[in-house]
Amino acid sequence: MRQSIIERKFIQMLPCFNKRKPASATISNVNRRHFLLSGFALPLLAPRRAFCASGRIDILPDEPIGTIAPTIYGHFTEHIGGVIYDGVWVGENSTIPNVGGIRKALVDRLRQIHAPVIRWPGGCFADSYDWRDGIGPRDKRPTRTNFWANTPYLWKGPNGPQKYEPNAFGTNEFARFCQLAGAEPYLAGNVRSLPARDFYQWVEYCNSPAGTTTLAGLRGGPPFNVQYWGVGNESWGCGGNFTGDEYAIEFRRYTEWIPRYGLDLHFIASGPNVADYRWTESFFSKLLEKGPRTLRNVFGFALHYYCGGANRGLADQFSVEEWYKQLADAVVMEELVRNHWEIMGQADREHRVKLVVDEWGSWHETDPSIAPNYLFGYYPSLRDALVSGLTLDIFNRHADKVALACDAQLINNINALFIGAEDRFIVTPNFYVFDMYKEHQGATSVRTVISSPILAESSAHGLPVLAGSSSIRGNRCTLTVVNSGVQSSQEVEIDIRGRRITGAKATVLTSSDIHAHNSFDHPDAVQPRQENNLRAASPFRYQFAPASVTRLDFDLA
Repeated sequence: MRQSIIERKFIQMLPCFNKRKPASATISNVNRRHFLLSGFALPLLAPRRAFCASGRIDILPDEPIGTIAPTIYGHFTEHIGGVIYDGVWVGENSTIPNVGGIRKALVDRLRQIHAPVIRWPGGCFADSYDWRDGIGPRDKRPTRTNFWANTPYLWKGPNGPQKYEPNAFGTNEFARFCQLAGAEPYLAGNVRSLPARDFYQWVEYCNSPAGTTTLAGLRGGPPFNVQYWGVGNESWGCGGNFTGDEYAIEFRRYTEWIPRYGLDLHFIASGPNVADYRWTESFFSKLLEKGPRTLRNVFGFALHYYCGGANRGLADQFSVEEWYKQLADAVVMEELVRNHWEIMGQADREHRVKLVVDEWGSWHETDPSIAPNYLFGYYPSLRDALVSGLTLDIFNRHADKVALACDAQLINNINALFIGAEDRFIVTPNFYVFDMYKEHQGATSVRTVISSPILAESSAHGLPVLAGSSSIRGNRCTLTVVNSGVQSSQEVEIDIRGRRITGAKATVLTSSDIHAHNSFDHPDAVQPRQENNLRAASPFRYQFAPASVTRLDFDLA
């Protein structure tokens, strides 16, 4: 195969890379695929003065990708383990500081990170949930067996709201939670066990103007104006065990003639499980049997992807090889986004339907030190923070494709941003990543070419040492970068093409211990540091710390 100009250019730079080759990040298996991955490829550059660095970052403001939808920084809350009860909901009579029963510390922190959207009530729980159980006076609401009650770990725990759902937290409480947090509500409807009538009546309950319908009277107060509606959840599995074409028929039925009340409703279809491309093909093929107008009801197509696998292990106990394996698993998200988007485009050539990734994150075993009723609870470590950074950067780089995403889950569960138990409350390293990346929300994603060595470890599967994304808002550029290498820093030259850097500062999240995590005993073990006295120059030189997530903020002339 003939070498491309780009590959020849890279080979010419190899002596410079090898001169400073780090112990944990060597150039290995250089091939065409590594150059073609968005965000990792080396551009065709004019010759520049020699500077032997570990890598190079070129930010191209004149090559916009799209506006980064704030909603890709969303969150997910399910009635599972300690997410709702003792997480979000502590009760109005609790001694824990609360606002109408909702944990106040959680609300305050969500406002800090500009939480844009929150998904509820599930997850698999959603397709066993009757929204009517969670309305009206709380002392009159029924108690039901929770979907997750038979999970062996949870079953070892005491009887309580995690096993037997009291419905104390229902639609009104969730809407209030979103209002307090400054987020849009995203409701997941039940397709597996409730008829279509219950779906459109839930829309009526939430959105019909005060004083107009019986359901508006039951709701009380002004409408919630819920715009995001999931039509089932994981309908290929716990949401009905459908095939893609079977679900397409259900989707058409559930979304026809829904009352709008002047709102632009966004219906989100249950998408594929990871790389189930057959589901994507069959759903769109069947949906379009009724003609292209059927696409008008599909705002988004929901992909789910967790990295971890069957033998997940504990969040804070892993080898260096397992560190790299988890990060390599995380960047599979890029391949999934590209491939499903291509298949969707075969049916929807104008790409009116966007990708939604409303469940994503690291998934580990339940920490044995955590009470059994906190199913899937663990303390996310620095490794999980890097997974979050890698994933959010992928969404930024594909801002033209991904319209909404929800980290799973918000508190006391998989990939959580928060841990809360009774009156104790801490933030995890994941929280800090969302806090750092919030500057991207609503900005314009621009093409960012990151040239760095490839990790030599076999478990890294060709993962580049550095990966990231950048956005432009006026005369400000935000660059976020993950250094996956565990031992060596990476010195790079950064050029914002056609713009002059007049000011720079950095926020860095890292630790000398890759297993580091925050706990109730050590709540500040992992937190970011600020670097405010950086020398502004064009190009700009910076050294990324090992095992880190970094945000660089540039002021531009």
